Amino acid sequence: MHRRITGQLVIATHNPGKLVEMRELLAPYGIAAVSAGELGFIEPEETGDTFQANARIKAVAAAQASGLPAFADDSGLCVDALDGAPGIHSARWAGPSKDFVAAMTRIERLLQERGATAPDKRGAHFVSALCVAWPDGHVEEVEARVEGTLVWPPRGTAGFGYDPAFLPEGHQRTFGEMTAIEKHGLPPLGLGLSHRARAFVKLAEICLEPR
Repeated sequence: MHRRITGQLVIATHNPGKLVEMRELLAPYGIAAVSAGELGFIEPEETGDTFQANARIKAVAAAQASGLPAFADDSGLCVDALDGAPGIHSARWAGPSKDFVAAMTRIERLLQERGATAPDKRGAHFVSALCVAWPDGHVEEVEARVEGTLVWPPRGTAGFGYDPAFLPEGHQRTFGEMTAIEKHGLPPLGLGLSHRARAFVKLAEICLEPR
């Protein structure tokens, strides 16, 4: 049996950009959300070998620390020509200072080394795994992805992470050039385009009631 989210929710993230997106996605459902970072929780070590496993680690840790349901996302960029890297290590490629310009530059250097210069050799996709965990151990999990192509140089200053280098399939602007509504807004205002928005739609169907 699926379980509905009611009352207060902890968003298990210390990433400001991700927190903004997740709060915007939850807003239509009237869910009051506080982040693990705001509560001063220590980030758990992400020892899983899949996005889903790492999302579960974060959600369970926040639920146990807070005594409240906790919502976590684990997401990343998978580049075809790099055998799926950086994948679950996407945040780590940016280093302790979260320097995603350096991370995007590293990816571009590796693509150049492999001769992946034409658009048809620069395919990539974003993955988002979402998990909601309750203090009693119950979990709900979903996953989604969005296909696209990597561009160079990066374009746009919106979004966060690898967004400026990612051109979603069927679009002419990168995630870094899109507004928040365009990137992850849900119908009727947006298209639910991003990986996180697509995963959230799946989660909302089983765990959320619109106001």
